[in-house]
Amino acid sequence: MAIPDEDPIIVAPTPTPFDEDGKVDYGALERNIERWLRTPLSGFVLTTANGEDLALSEDERVEIVSVATRAAKYKYEYEEERFTIAGIDNPSTRETLRLANLYADAWPGADMVRVRVPRGFSDAEVMAYFEEVTWSPIPVVIIHQTFNGTPAASPETLGAICELDNVFGYITDHDIRFESYVRPLVPNYQRFWICNGGLLSYGALMGATGACMWLGNVAPRLCRDIMALGLQGRFAETRRLQARASLLDRVITKYGTPGVKAALDLLGFEGMTPRAPLEAVGEAGRAEIWEAMAAAGVDFQLEMGLD
Repeated sequence: MAIPDEDPIIVAPTPTPFDEDGKVDYGALERNIERWLRTPLSGFVLTTANGEDLALSEDERVEIVSVATRAAKYKYEYEEERFTIAGIDNPSTRETLRLANLYADAWPGADMVRVRVPRGFSDAEVMAYFEEVTWSPIPVVIIHQTFNGTPAASPETLGAICELDNVFGYITDHDIRFESYVRPLVPNYQRFWICNGGLLSYGALMGATGACMWLGNVAPRLCRDIMALGLQGRFAETRRLQARASLLDRVITKYGTPGVKAALDLLGFEGMTPRAPLEAVGEAGRAEIWEAMAAAGVDFQLEMGLD
């Protein structure tokens, strides 16, 4: 498993490329990953909301995991091997474990699964859920998400989950105040990743050791630099970089997943059209995103490691 020994680890939810007929373009997925392999991205998170997972069949999701993992590990010759994480958002323990086994067996198989804390459960039910799903054949990354401002579990429960065997780490929600309560309860040996490009510097100040966010697709070097400075305690130096990241986050987020795809299309990535019924960002929106990337100093050559 090609997981780096040193932090910060920067991963991003990988957008799914589609062809003109709306079919998954697996060739484009390989070529896009080859571009990301030139960057500081540590790995790829597949079958997520940013990858339009709800618009994908199970067969498509499995094939995406297989194709992406082969591309990240074997197809291209780069010194640093990258890892893949398959996303699972299912409140059933039985179904979560079935999917974990499916993704682990999708040759060459995902290295980890990212499992969302189920909403609407009691703390005892959340704990029981993870006591079962951490029997996954590959390590589990926990991701938290509030619902209408309500946490999915208490800080104490989230901390206890992170102490379970086979848990690799924890991805925060956007509520920094709440997550500041969680951070002291997560063991120091576990990874603690901030969830958004607009929160990188603040996450590092709170004690994050890495990040998992869509901005890593668009500006991986910028994201890595912010987290690296934060880990060194050089927070004042992150402010200028964080302002750039926050500008990108503010503008592109307005357009959701199609906005991320528009930004990547402008950077030359392939297949960056949303699957119907989602619509691509219009010309005015693309112009706004382009202006934001220019203002933030996003340089394709630099970000893609071609400098």
